[in-house]
This record gives sequence, structure tokens and C-alpha cells, in this order.
Amino acid sequence: MLNWWSPAPQSDSVVITGASTGIGAACALALDKLGYRVFAGVRQAADGERLQQQAGPRLMPIRLDVTDPASISAASHTVAAMVGDRGLVGLVNNAGIGVAGPIELLPLAAWRRQFEVNVFGLIAVTQTFLPLIRAGRGRIINMGSIAGRASMPFMAPYAASKHALEAITDALRLELQPWGIRVALIAPGAIATPIWGKTRREVDAWDAAWSQDLKGMYQQGFTRVKEAATAAGEQAQPASVVATAVAHALRARWPKTRYLVGSDAAIRAYLALLLPDRLNDWLITRIIDLPTRR
Repeated sequence: MLNWWSPAPQSDSVVITGASTGIGAACALALDKLGYRVFAGVRQAADGERLQQQAGPRLMPIRLDVTDPASISAASHTVAAMVGDRGLVGLVNNAGIGVAGPIELLPLAAWRRQFEVNVFGLIAVTQTFLPLIRAGRGRIINMGSIAGRASMPFMAPYAASKHALEAITDALRLELQPWGIRVALIAPGAIATPIWGKTRREVDAWDAAWSQDLKGMYQQGFTRVKEAATAAGEQAQPASVVATAVAHALRARWPKTRYLVGSDAAIRAYLALLLPDRLNDWLITRIIDLPTRR
């Protein structure tokens, strides 16, 4: 019988960022059940306590804000003291936010916040924890999105940040070959997580601040996209399906470099690959019923 799992690693410890809710929490609980020693990154102590109530005694919440260098440094020192020379078997870069709105109207501060969390935060955490990954002959798993391969209107900041992770993951995978460190990207479609509600609340707040003249220019199309996103959220798959992909990327002898999670992710990826841009634009316009010039 073939052994689909990799040989026993140096360590059984994993760090997960953004583990307070959603995909991060699902991954933390799933890996805890598989016997890993999980260091679950949270920003609020209450989130860590809630996670601990659902997990085994080995799961340890750590305060970790990926946009705060001091927080990252403190978390790494805590983990290093706990794992010692055994290092880490995995780092799951999951922390992320979603910024949405018309490119013309979104303030640069919103764009910078999007990239501070989804891109620069991931880079900072990876740089800091890489020595522990190297010591443990571990793996790095980055949480991307199908949006990183197939952008939608009014989702440019989020999609751009996830597209950046595609490039970062590809480069990191090659750069870390000398140490046998595998790097994988998870690209989910619609997943039932609190990010849908958080993004919608932020969008509504910005919407109220935009001038009527500017808002009127995009109102119809933006409304259509919000309706489509709400419908997708209602049909979204549970976060556990992403946790299954993360576990495979962490444990498999031959993990994939990319994991498309969900049929919607697969369909969007193949359409983006096969269809010319103009035809793909036409299809999205028809499906969402976006306004066009008559």
C-alpha cells in the first residue's frame, strides 16, 4: 500500500494566523483533532478562550496581530520557547480582510489597509517564523482565494491582494527548495465565514460617506455585485472544506502547489484560463446583470 503521507517531521507544532473565527478557527480545530500542537493566532483574548473551549488541551492561543511588528516578534518568541530545537512543522498564513468598492471611490487608506493585512502582514509573519520552519523541516501554507485568479468588479483591493499571494507563493516555493520546505496556496471559492458580514458593513459605511453624484455613477452595478455576493454567501460551503485542504497540504508526501476549494472556484479558474478576456467580461456582465453602455 502506498504511503500518501510524508515521513514523520521534526516537529508536530503549527502556527495559524487569523484563527479567531472562520477558516482560521476551522483549521485550528481540525489540526488539533489530528494531533498537532496548534498555536492559534488571535487578536483578542476572548477569541482565544472561545477557541480553547472547543479544542483539546494542546491548543494554545497566542496574541498575534499581523500588522504589528512587536506583536509578531512577541508571538515568535513565545512559540520558540515552547518548541525549542524541534521548530515548526507548519505555518498557515490565514489572516485576511476584504475591502470592496469602486476603484475610483475607495480612499488610498483602504487600499493600504487591505495590503497591510493580506500581503505585508503575511510577509512579516513568514520572515519571522521561517527559522522555526527550517528547524522543523516544516511547510508554509498561504490562504489565497479564487479572486486572486479571477477578479470581480468592485472587489479589486481584495483580488489584488490575493493575486499578490500567487506571486509570493510561487517565488517562495522556489527560494525554499534548498531546505526541502514545501509551500502551497489554498484558493477557496465562497466559504461561509464572518468576512462576508464584515465586508458588507464596511461597504455600507463607505457608501454612506460617498457623495451622491459619485455614488450615483456606480450605484446600479455596485448594488448588483452586493446582491450576487449575498447570494454566494448564502450558498457558501463550510470552512471545514478548507481545513481539509490545509491538512492535506501539511501532511501529504506530495502536496499540491495549489488547492482549488469548491466547485465555484474550479469553474471560475477554468473559465478565466480558457475564455478570452472579452468573452469572460461578457459572461460576468450577463450573470450579475451589470450595466453596460447602450
